[in-house]
Amino acid sequence: MVDARDPASGYPVFSPCGFSIIALDLNRCPMRLQGENRVENVHAGIYIHIPFCVRKCPYCGFYSITDLGQTGAFVDALVQEIRLVRLPKATFDTIYIGGGTPSLIKHVQLRRIIDSVLDRFPFAQDIEVSIEVNPGTVSLDFFKAFLSIGINRINIGIQSFDDQQLQFLGRVHSAREAEEAIRMARAARVENLGFDLMYGLPDQSAKDWIEDLKEATGYEPEHISCYMLTYEEGTPFDEWRKAGRFGPVDEETLRDLFEVTVDFLSHAGYEQYETSNFARGTALRSRHNQKYWCHAPYIGLGPSAHSFFEPKRWWNFRSLSKYIQALQRGELAVEGSEELNRWQLILESVFLGLRTSEGIDMLEFERRYNVDFLGHFGAVVKRLQARGLLSVTSDRCALSMEGMIFADTVAAMFADHTGE
Repeated sequence: MVDARDPASGYPVFSPCGFSIIALDLNRCPMRLQGENRVENVHAGIYIHIPFCVRKCPYCGFYSITDLGQTGAFVDALVQEIRLVRLPKATFDTIYIGGGTPSLIKHVQLRRIIDSVLDRFPFAQDIEVSIEVNPGTVSLDFFKAFLSIGINRINIGIQSFDDQQLQFLGRVHSAREAEEAIRMARAARVENLGFDLMYGLPDQSAKDWIEDLKEATGYEPEHISCYMLTYEEGTPFDEWRKAGRFGPVDEETLRDLFEVTVDFLSHAGYEQYETSNFARGTALRSRHNQKYWCHAPYIGLGPSAHSFFEPKRWWNFRSLSKYIQALQRGELAVEGSEELNRWQLILESVFLGLRTSEGIDMLEFERRYNVDFLGHFGAVVKRLQARGLLSVTSDRCALSMEGMIFADTVAAMFADHTGE
């Protein structure tokens, strides 16, 4: 079985308690298959992984290093990769610069990267250019410089406004620095600003979480992402959990926190378009991130980055040294690839479709794959309906609120019903 993967880490896009379910306007995702399952007439995206951090957060499973002395060699290698990458037939309309901590590299280096991408790839006129930044690594001049080089969407990794929670998470910034970063962004006239927050921390109460949400919405950001703490295999947090240093939050508490999140942000004027993502209107959703859920094509650049052009997925070395060495030899830094067969694409489409608020358009599914959705998955659909995890109308199959919380369980049940 091949599942949908995060473009930076390669991890499955679905995770405990379903924090990666999406709810989006399917009319904004005009994907159609032509010929041999190829996606045509849809804009592609570019993801750029910046693999540097001041300090590695103990919960983070994304690839990063703390040796900032290698930023120059990395940028040189990245520009070389941009020159060498084989261009598929596509037009691009988003650039997403993630990490790691992209705000650790100089804005002149960012300009060089963005200019190289714009010179190499064919772009539509309306381009969304996003960057992730962390408090403590930015200044007013940095934010102004970001805007001057074409970045028009900035996401701040705040995680919490509580210093005790920030210390537990191993973050290098304080609540005061988070607040200062927000003020500087607005002073620089950033008009599309997002926050990342985290909940489901051990000993975190609903009251604690609501205080974070109140603080966040008080700044009126255009976008808020609320991620549930998960324990990625191989991270210090996962090892500490196994050693009994702390215990994960129980399912009942997670359910309550999830429902509190949706309710609070809805009343604050934010629409939920993915379980973890909320925006102040359709135009302010992350256009780039929606591509992953639309099964749209994307190119990943940088160490550990994944790419997808149906039916093929490939990924770069999860090592900066191997990445740089390959490109210095004039070779692409691709570590491996896979070509998805028809049933793997079908299963992936089910996973992605069920993570949308509108669910799976069963008529479109049949046209696309020549498979009667209810005819093939009818047994599992009935079981999930009986458990209150799934709702079915005449033309759509979608997760209920309870189904969103148990998305992994739902995905696993569908995975057992694939095959010719």
